[in-house]
Amino acid sequence: MAGVSPSAKPFTPKQGQYLAFIHLYTRLHRRAPAETDMQEYFRVSPPSVHQMVLTLERAGFIRRQPRTPRSIEVLVDPKHLPELI
Repeated sequence: MAGVSPSAKPFTPKQGQYLAFIHLYTRLHRRAPAETDMQEYFRVSPPSVHQMVLTLERAGFIRRQPRTPRSIEVLVDPKHLPELI
């Protein structure tokens, strides 16, 4: 999980919560969350989750494999992730 320096590209508090969720979910379940898992946790609509995933990917905070479900990988050092609320 190397990559993005938080000082170079800070993420918003909401983005931090999504990153923390993805990281913790992956550690607990040994696979990345599906967008429906994030939708249920954050209680938001499917388009909201998808938009956040695209935003995080464009910002370089996550990486996904094309046409591969549950392939989200967090690129931010876990030490820099906020506590999940």
